[in-house]
Amino acid sequence: MSNIMKGIAAGFIATIILTIFMMIKKTMGVMPELDPVHMLATMAAQKLGIEENPVIGWVMHFVIGSVAWGSAIAIFNDKLPTDSQITKGIIVGIGAWFLMMIGPMPMSGSGLFGLGIGPMVPVAALILHIIFGVALGASYAKLTNSDNS
Repeated sequence: MSNIMKGIAAGFIATIILTIFMMIKKTMGVMPELDPVHMLATMAAQKLGIEENPVIGWVMHFVIGSVAWGSAIAIFNDKLPTDSQITKGIIVGIGAWFLMMIGPMPMSGSGLFGLGIGPMVPVAALILHIIFGVALGASYAKLTNSDNS
């Protein structure tokens, strides 16, 4: 299996773990308004002129986490400034967070860094993306048999 495919698999695993934490957060009533899957579904419906469908949000969530960020760790792995795969994953996770804060958040009407929802949104989203990054780096290390996790 190529490293890109291993990255996509690691991204899928990390997205599952991220999703579990998102569901725990929502079930506990912590910032239920921070719902990236709903945000993606709403944005897709608006841009495509279709009825909002949560399945579209879930598919986009998993494609972005698996394909985009999983491929990113494989493609940029040798260029990231550390030997630790977990730290590399965290760097990718923080990059994903930053791009989410300046792209989809404002496009969804939530404001730059999601501040239209509330001041804790960027912090909560960063914590979730760091968890994603740890899972991404650890999974990629296992799949590539890297000793430096």
